[in-house]
Amino acid sequence: MILERLQEGIVLGDGGMIFELERRGYVSAGPFTPEAVIEHPEAVRQLHTDFARAGADVLQACTYYAHPEKLKDIGMENALEDINKNAVLIAREIADTHGILVAGNLCNTWVYDPKDISTHQQTREQFEAQIYYQKDHGVDFFIAETIEYIGEALIALEAIRATDSPSMITLGFKKNDLTLDGVRIEEAFRRLEDAGADIVGINCFRDPERMLPFAERVKNSVSCYVATQPVAFRCTEDRPYFQIQEYDGRVAFPLELDPFVLTRKEMASYALKAKKLGIQYIGSCCGSAPHHIRAMAEALGKTTPNSRYSPQIELHKIIGDAAHTKEKDARILCEQRYGKAQCHLIGQKE
Repeated sequence: MILERLQEGIVLGDGGMIFELERRGYVSAGPFTPEAVIEHPEAVRQLHTDFARAGADVLQACTYYAHPEKLKDIGMENALEDINKNAVLIAREIADTHGILVAGNLCNTWVYDPKDISTHQQTREQFEAQIYYQKDHGVDFFIAETIEYIGEALIALEAIRATDSPSMITLGFKKNDLTLDGVRIEEAFRRLEDAGADIVGINCFRDPERMLPFAERVKNSVSCYVATQPVAFRCTEDRPYFQIQEYDGRVAFPLELDPFVLTRKEMASYALKAKKLGIQYIGSCCGSAPHHIRAMAEALGKTTPNSRYSPQIELHKIIGDAAHTKEKDARILCEQRYGKAQCHLIGQKE
């Protein structure tokens, strides 16, 4: 079904589930594990609803880090089945209400070592376990994301293809254009396409400005569908990924990233730039929230359920149009519209 939708036009992904749940108080920063799907399903259900009403065409099941390697850190290895199954069931419930799709979600295992062949089987088993507990509860396709080794990505792809499910494989790049096992972007994605990936792309780590040039290279290297899912945190050329931004002399990740959050207009601009590059699956990752998704959807020409609540600035009593403005202070009115530098003479005594 995802492939049919992509044939019809651009598919809009959802936002950063884990980071948004952490901001709302239902995920612990550090482990970033999704036990909320069994401890606070109402919170997960609400966030899926928010993304759906914002215009997302796909809801990713909240199963990022729902694998044994991470769950053991919080003493919940025995909850592997419940977390993966319940996450899909919640996403399916909301997706059905809105007529959209559900993606099963896999991620980097933290087990894979390209030099240790024994870890390759462990990696495959972790992927297979998540797939087993997700696939029969309403998954339309699988996304394997935030993978930095091409070897690990290929194992994820093999595990997905064994179920005859459509696959989307996205790699993450931090400081350069190489996978951690030394394969350049173009070659990495050609290998994934040759191995049968239906959709390939880049996600996480980088902001739109630093991801799209890489995405263009991917688009020029493959013939399958291409996806982008950047973070909604501002990066720089010398600090190209969000985990190394600094705030007040400290590394901001993960608790002081608020000053780096991109605006909804910046995310809307990203969506349009991605469309111009021919990207077919346009999504986002850490830091992106429902208001970002709505702005992206509307920029792409969609009217969403929550477009009813899109800004109507003309009705504001200070910065609205002449028919609605009630503010009497001329300097406040000027500064709201033009900035302080343009208004410094207003209100001064002659």
